[in-house]
Amino acid sequence: MSVTAPLIPAEMTPPPRRRRRTSGRAGIGWLYALPTALFVLFLFILPLLLVFKMSASDWPLLGGDQGWNFPENYASAISNRFFLDSVLFTLKYTVLATILLIGLGLGLALLVQESSRWKGFLRASFLIPSALGLASASLLFYVLYSPIAGPFAELTQAWGFTFLGTPDAALWSTLFLIVWRYAGFYMLLMLVGLQGIPDEVYEAARIDGSSRWQTFRHVTIPLLKPTLALTTVLCVTGSLLAFEQFYILTKGGPDNSTITVVQLIYSVAFQGQNDLGVAGALSVIVLAALVVINIVQIRGFSRKVED
Repeated sequence: MSVTAPLIPAEMTPPPRRRRRTSGRAGIGWLYALPTALFVLFLFILPLLLVFKMSASDWPLLGGDQGWNFPENYASAISNRFFLDSVLFTLKYTVLATILLIGLGLGLALLVQESSRWKGFLRASFLIPSALGLASASLLFYVLYSPIAGPFAELTQAWGFTFLGTPDAALWSTLFLIVWRYAGFYMLLMLVGLQGIPDEVYEAARIDGSSRWQTFRHVTIPLLKPTLALTTVLCVTGSLLAFEQFYILTKGGPDNSTITVVQLIYSVAFQGQNDLGVAGALSVIVLAALVVINIVQIRGFSRKVED
């Protein structure tokens, strides 16, 4: 005995599912990403590979690749007479610049966060120097610091002081330039972080009877840790790669006391030795140090943020 299934009318049959044309959308997505991919390829990946090749080759400035020279370039880079001094000075400058920029940026953000009639004017005033290029700002301060043509020339001559005449004066004069140039930028980052803190948290702290200092210490700083992590990574990375300000203001002087690591790379490549191989080895060393330092910073801050 067989049972036949009932016939379903054709008009009641569900239409076949159409396959989504994802290939076309994927192709459009790749087209949108293509300019950025080409930019990264030609301006980052290929130059990076070329630097690695230079660091392992005998590569004079004039003459091109002369053959494999892997260990010698790194040995010459480390044994350079300015290598250790440049590393120590760069670390010293990085610590001072990071403390000054983050501290002043947070202070300015707290100042302009309060609603007042001067809030817009103060924000614009602090942020305007950030629109000026670092090289242009360095040239401006070079004229200001000039003991001959600068506006403070008579005062410095009368007091026997020069802005760039001693190692300590040159360092602090350059730090003043950096703080003037970048404080507004870090103020903006801090301000965004402060505005992301809910008002209800501050209201609860006031109800509990917390003072301003207690609120700042136990509420603002813990909730601002992601922003502090970002600003610290940016500031440390930028300070370790400092070049323009010292090259324009001090030229590494006085007495080679303000040579940064990037200045040393430039000097080895285009001045004195004219050796791109040793300069490439120095660049790889700096890159490796930056990667390690950034990994340590990010892991340390991520643990603090989770806590």
